[in-house]
Amino acid sequence: MPSKTFKELQDFISKDMRMSHVYQPVMLIELLSKKGKSSVTEIAKSILINDESQIEYYKQITKNMVGRVLTRNRGITEKDKDIYSLIGFEELESDEVEALIGLCQKRLNEYLENKEDAWSHRKKSAGYIAGTDRYEVLKRAKFHCELCGMSADKKALEVDHILPRNKGGQDELSNYQALCYSCNAMKRDRDDTDFRKVLDDYKHREEACLFCEIEKDRIINSNELCYAIHDGFPVTEHHTLIIPYRHVSDYFGLYQPELNAVNQMIHETKEKILKLDKSVTGFNIGMNCGEDAGQTVFHCHIHVIPRRKGDVISPKGGVRGVIPSKQSY
Repeated sequence: MPSKTFKELQDFISKDMRMSHVYQPVMLIELLSKKGKSSVTEIAKSILINDESQIEYYKQITKNMVGRVLTRNRGITEKDKDIYSLIGFEELESDEVEALIGLCQKRLNEYLENKEDAWSHRKKSAGYIAGTDRYEVLKRAKFHCELCGMSADKKALEVDHILPRNKGGQDELSNYQALCYSCNAMKRDRDDTDFRKVLDDYKHREEACLFCEIEKDRIINSNELCYAIHDGFPVTEHHTLIIPYRHVSDYFGLYQPELNAVNQMIHETKEKILKLDKSVTGFNIGMNCGEDAGQTVFHCHIHVIPRRKGDVISPKGGVRGVIPSKQSY
């Protein structure tokens, strides 16, 4: 194969490289940094360093496992916010530090030599059952956790046995589901709940529903589970609706991940409005749940209504004004 010129590589990187993850630029950086050649292992290590979902996984391992043991149980380290310190390090001589590092490396090597598979806990949970099976499971789940809906870009996904191996679960596609590491850790191997149908619920839409069939150009902000639009009949300027993608009649039917997503969107909406309009001094946030509460579109939606000083004669009571005679008290 003919070699690539600088101009060809420059054009590919700046114009033609299509990215769905960090992998391509990371691999090219590794090759360019190592005189044009690098092993699969070295490239994999570079990708690992740049994969935030994997870093997040090992941050949780550090805080909840090894950090907890060394700090709370053994008193070897101490923690101040996100910083761990080795107690008494300042009193060690440099040769003592080197000796302790060597001793740790010796223990590590002995463990790796004597342990048939030192990473079996990670491989088993991460779904390294077979590469093709893992890919099929993640593709089937659209690369989202089938319990909380989190995408693979935000948290590392693991292939979980629905019926655990220790309960007779088989290594086959019908017994696999994709869970993020947090959900998988909570499930553990004592539970055989099949969460695959949960993800299907998030896709539920209804024909002729105004918010299920919303025009894309009306969406002003979105995340994985909800979106925001300007209200078609605004009470005040910048009146915004926060709407879950899933067709669900009202707020009380939202799943916890949707509640999290909606809450995040409410905060983002508030901040954007405050930056956009300095005259805003307050907000009303609310939803109508049920016909007798005034609901007319039976797809959950939350109103974020900006308020300004003097926009009504007496704002006291706020949302109590849904029953006018009860607003003032």
